[in-house]
Amino acid sequence: METTLALIALFSLSLAFGGMMFFAAVVAPLVFSRLPFEHAGRFTRAIFPHYYLWVLACSAAAAIALFPLAKEAAGIMALSAGLTLWLRQVLMRRINHASDLAQAGDAAAKREFDRMHKLSVAANLVQMVAIGAVLAMFGVG
Repeated sequence: METTLALIALFSLSLAFGGMMFFAAVVAPLVFSRLPFEHAGRFTRAIFPHYYLWVLACSAAAAIALFPLAKEAAGIMALSAGLTLWLRQVLMRRINHASDLAQAGDAAAKREFDRMHKLSVAANLVQMVAIGAVLAMFGVG
């Protein structure tokens, strides 16, 4: 049973970390360098709900699998899943709303969009570091 849980945890951690890194290093830069700004914005708006579901599912699976094996690592992954849920259900909607207002010429909304976008980037970076650390700890142990 422990071996199965360890494999599930390792697989889930790898999928979460790899997916996040691929999105940050390949998808986002490619979209904004190859598509016109309007199309890039629509594409990212369409892909982010799926991205967050991916990170949420992988983080939750890792948390569940790690719980009997390593409580601290499971807690980190549960926090990652909770943060992802908040990013998807709350912050992403606020960012989209502010983006719509900013594109209509609302300067205050543009500042709010910039602030919330920086917050989402920082949250994703924290998650990547945390997931990478759990992956490294678990992979070494």
